[in-house]
Amino acid sequence: MTQDTRPPLPPFTEQTALKKVRAAEDAWNSRTPSLVAPAYTTDSQWRNRAEFLTGRELIEAFLARKWDRELDYRLIKELWTFAGNLIAVRFAYEWRDDSGQWFRSFGNENWQFAPDGRMERRIASINDRPIDEAERLFRWPLGPRPADHPGLTDLGL
Repeated sequence: MTQDTRPPLPPFTEQTALKKVRAAEDAWNSRTPSLVAPAYTTDSQWRNRAEFLTGRELIEAFLARKWDRELDYRLIKELWTFAGNLIAVRFAYEWRDDSGQWFRSFGNENWQFAPDGRMERRIASINDRPIDEAERLFRWPLGPRPADHPGLTDLGL
């Protein structure tokens, strides 16, 4: 592998798909757009809710806006299925807005990867649900989810 690749590379096995999903989760939990954006091709195409983006620069700007608005963000992704250079995940994340209202956002993503392991297409469908602070389930310190923290299925999500 060279620095021009983002392993694991397609075609994915169950083991490599699981690694790819966890790597994405850990990167997003960093809430650092400059760390996350290189995982996408320079011409990556995104649909995030009703927003359509093309290109790594727009993706990085989108992520900066997202994490400026979605405070104390914590995410869990779970592999749904995979084939060849495709991975589908389901996810949930918790965050609060600047007024202190907490939300749990649920969604699904379809990912398509280039041969170098970078994501060339991401299609995300997401719904937000206001929750009380007492309903929060994702309470680890900001950053990557600890290895012993339950996943979505274990949490009943």
